[in-house]
Amino acid sequence: MTIADGEPLGFGRGPVAAQGWDQADTSIPEPSLQEVAMAIERPSQPRLEPIDLDAVVDDELRATLSTALTVDGRPLNIFGVLAHHPKLLKRFNLLGGFILNKGLLPERERELVILRVGWNSRAVYEFGQHTVIGKRCGLTDDEITALTRSPHEHDWSADDRALIALADDLADDDCVSDGTWTALALRWSDAELVELLVVAGFYRLVSGFLNSAGVQLDDGVPGFPADHG
Repeated sequence: MTIADGEPLGFGRGPVAAQGWDQADTSIPEPSLQEVAMAIERPSQPRLEPIDLDAVVDDELRATLSTALTVDGRPLNIFGVLAHHPKLLKRFNLLGGFILNKGLLPERERELVILRVGWNSRAVYEFGQHTVIGKRCGLTDDEITALTRSPHEHDWSADDRALIALADDLADDDCVSDGTWTALALRWSDAELVELLVVAGFYRLVSGFLNSAGVQLDDGVPGFPADHG
């Protein structure tokens, strides 16, 4: 189940939607793996501190950090933590940089997917960073808040609703349902569908990393909306 639980999307919502639910059955099912995972508290303090950026002496790491996103001229906390593994950071930035700067998807729609992934993952760092990016890419405050709620609580277009369903299906059961896929394929090319899956998957990975490492919000970056779902 996703955080913004409510009426079904109509595209299929994981195992319950796929198998059907008998409303006459009043037995209480065993919690799913997703429901168990949802109970895990996010760390309130860093488990891994960012490296001391002023003490970096490795030329390759310094070059990698010089191209990272910054706040007040310093690399974001996520990069400071990933810098414990410099070679991985370098390659992480290659894929992340491609997605944000060179992909096929329109930037607004890309950010819509990323924000919904961040919300479903309860990744406040991810949601906060992409609130800032999403606003630059055309998402409104109302839309960003609506991404923390059931899709039925906002007047989304059919295209936007399909993107939200993509993120929700993957959060529910690691597979996009047939109904969601059909809706997506009405707009997106095969190459764009590949990119949508990779974007959602990459930011699910990022969200899990941020949550588990306890990466803290950067100064001036918002968390979840005050009136979130």
